[in-house]
Amino acid sequence: MSYLDRAFIFDMDGTLVDNMRYHTEAWRILIEENGFEFDEHKFLVETAGQTNREIIPGVFGAMSNERLSELALRKEELYRERYLPYRAPVRGLVEFLDGARNLGVKMAVSTAASPANMAFILDGLDLRKYFGAITTAADVKRGKPDPEIFLLSAERLGVSPEKSIVFEDAFFGFEAAKRAGMLSIGLSTVNSGDDIMQTAIVEEVHADYANMRPDQLIARYLPF
Repeated sequence: MSYLDRAFIFDMDGTLVDNMRYHTEAWRILIEENGFEFDEHKFLVETAGQTNREIIPGVFGAMSNERLSELALRKEELYRERYLPYRAPVRGLVEFLDGARNLGVKMAVSTAASPANMAFILDGLDLRKYFGAITTAADVKRGKPDPEIFLLSAERLGVSPEKSIVFEDAFFGFEAAKRAGMLSIGLSTVNSGDDIMQTAIVEEVHADYANMRPDQLIARYLPF
């Protein structure tokens, strides 16, 4: 049986790779080297799923587009430097993607990351081949929790939102999926499974993909 009218839509950071600690460290360095204090908990709660062009003015205040671009480039260089020695897919991901592809499920990535960071992960780990659509911060006006990025990915795949399952790690991402009319599977790479189940609207929460099977998820949540 082929499932060409079903879609799996993946966030990237914290979902395909367990890299959020390296993003956080890069933000800490950037913020502190510009003379601001870094409150990790407050920062993560307020910015998860947002784009750099949303985060940076919120932290540093109003600025020129040139200065915003300069700070964004510096932050992403810091992140890639620190994560490169540890770059790896979440456990079980490649096997899960292989299984979904064999079933004919359409797949996309919807990430608030820049195109350079997207390529750093998807090309660096040879994951791009699995995805029929890739949507980044450069493609949308608003980051999560706005549903725009998920809806655009579904549109690019030619699959309706109600036939799509989102894989996410962040609360803003879960909210965006709900607003898009999609179901969510949570990854507890950043937030605890208990926190996700109590706070977000998700169908299931997993530490990784090792115990997930694409055929079972479809049978459970998208049978028709």
